[in-house]
Amino acid sequence: MLTYVGRRALLAIPTLLGVSLVVFITIKIIPGDPVATMLGPTGTPEAHAELSARLGLDRPLPVQYVTWLLHAVTGDFGTSLSRHSDVGPIVSDALYNTLILSAIAAVLALLLGVGIGAFVALRPHGIAAKIANSFSLVAISVPQYSVGILLIIWLSVNVGLFPSSGMYSPVGGGGLGDLLKHAALPAFTAALVPAGIIARMFRSSVRDVMSMDFVESLTARGLPQRTVMRHVMHNTVPSLLTVAGLQIGYLLGGVIFVEAVFSWPGIGLLVYQSITQRDLPVIQAAVLVSAFAFVLLNLIVDVVQGLIDPRVRVA
Repeated sequence: MLTYVGRRALLAIPTLLGVSLVVFITIKIIPGDPVATMLGPTGTPEAHAELSARLGLDRPLPVQYVTWLLHAVTGDFGTSLSRHSDVGPIVSDALYNTLILSAIAAVLALLLGVGIGAFVALRPHGIAAKIANSFSLVAISVPQYSVGILLIIWLSVNVGLFPSSGMYSPVGGGGLGDLLKHAALPAFTAALVPAGIIARMFRSSVRDVMSMDFVESLTARGLPQRTVMRHVMHNTVPSLLTVAGLQIGYLLGGVIFVEAVFSWPGIGLLVYQSITQRDLPVIQAAVLVSAFAFVLLNLIVDVVQGLIDPRVRVA
């Protein structure tokens, strides 16, 4: 098992290096001059050259990349151009808030996806199954920001049931109940696409397992239906883990529109604001940290899958 974990961890290293290179190159080809942004409209050419030399921006690009990567590994992402403070604490606070929203959305996605997928697989005929299938298809197809705006208009503005923005109430807030109340709408909005995909994949997985010979054999031996279904569900766990892990990882990067619509102070909102402010160090750090969290999550899923299914370790 340790060999399997070590092999998976080593495979994550080139992935992270590739992501860091793509992020660095993307930031460099974006039009604009970060030094001019820092100096403002009154900056002189001499001050521009001096600040470029001090920041190392006059060096060759390979040298800049290696220097930036070495600093990033130690947690030094530089200074924010718009906030004039260290990027590390800004990104870590935003990542913590995104992880909270992603965790709540992941629970909702798993409950909805597994419940709908199992229901349709076990009862494929009838109006209820058609409604469940339609829900999963609509959940995948409808843009998240459109759903978020509709929920704000309906449940926040018209009904007044949930707050429309923020993470806590400005007055008298701060508790777990207040957090869950603020997270209800953005978490449900973010969970729709993963829930739809999990539902459709889990439905197919349950149907495939139920068509196997061992299910017919267990039924022929007279085992209760509950026992047979327990064996069926056990055999669907590896595929469910794979799909659920990918979709939960998607939440880390896919909540950018949700956080922007609901003003949730996470990585998505931070990247959106930094793009409008051309705060390149924050954008670099946020994207790199998000990619690292995604790779780490997939590594955890692979390890758990290897613990559950020994065939994965052998393969």
